[in-house]
Amino acid sequence: MPTVRYVTVDVFTDKRFTGNPLAVIFDAQDLSDADMQNIAKEFNYSEVTFVLPPQDPANSARVRILTPTTEVPFAGHPNVGTAYVLGQQAELFGKPVGETLHFEEKAGLVEVTLKRENGKVVAAAIRAPRALEIGETVDTQTIAACASIEAGSIVTSNHAPIYASVGLAFVFAELDGLQALGNAGPNLTAFQQAVRKYPGEGLGLPLFLYVRDPSRPWHFRARMFAPLDNVPEDPATGSASAALAAYLVETDKDLAADGTTAITIEQGVEMGRHSVIELEVTKRAGKITDVLIGGSCALVMRGEVNC
Repeated sequence: MPTVRYVTVDVFTDKRFTGNPLAVIFDAQDLSDADMQNIAKEFNYSEVTFVLPPQDPANSARVRILTPTTEVPFAGHPNVGTAYVLGQQAELFGKPVGETLHFEEKAGLVEVTLKRENGKVVAAAIRAPRALEIGETVDTQTIAACASIEAGSIVTSNHAPIYASVGLAFVFAELDGLQALGNAGPNLTAFQQAVRKYPGEGLGLPLFLYVRDPSRPWHFRARMFAPLDNVPEDPATGSASAALAAYLVETDKDLAADGTTAITIEQGVEMGRHSVIELEVTKRAGKITDVLIGGSCALVMRGEVNC
């Protein structure tokens, strides 16, 4: 029966017990799929990562990402947190840990850049592994029912609620203010009905709600609900933030066809786990060519898991 080491880290924050918690499981090659799913369910975090030797020795590691109920192809905070944890080591699978890591994942190859201060890793930034994909729109009544809010608080002047992805699909909806955002909460029955109405676009119709800061148009507050994936609310969702940022930059007609836009998304405030996600979105000839997702991390716990 294998025993594996783990570290937990809070991601998109520099303070312990805020941000989004993540468990990183080392040397997971002897674990079965069932072992991994049981460990993820036991931690009950939004995601747990499992680090395995890379299939291509030119890369740093193979990383599998599991929620309490399933494996996902890509997610933001697990990559940032895993890179931060592995960056504390001198070596990874017999190779020195440099300034850039390459993770093999189901969504593709994920590149991660480490940020150091006084020689110590304090943050990480990743590149989204896939180009922006835009899916179908979702009616406002469905969004309102899922989020337990009035349909009139959903802003549609910029875009209708819509699926978008840079590796993992989410539904995005803009709200008209912080009061509506604060009043929101997941309605499990409505989500169950909605996923039957909109099948196939995403895992359990994960819903990302956001509000623009009137004085800073590229500074947002957000919340994410995915109750069908056993995540009633997520304190920081890097993959959703990246997809939203890419979608808004590509579709904003006031932005130049070429350039880079910096975006800040705060999340987890209503949960008491304030998170800050920093993004840079590059557009060339009107199309998104690069999305960087970055943030700080804080180590919390170390231990072992007996399978």
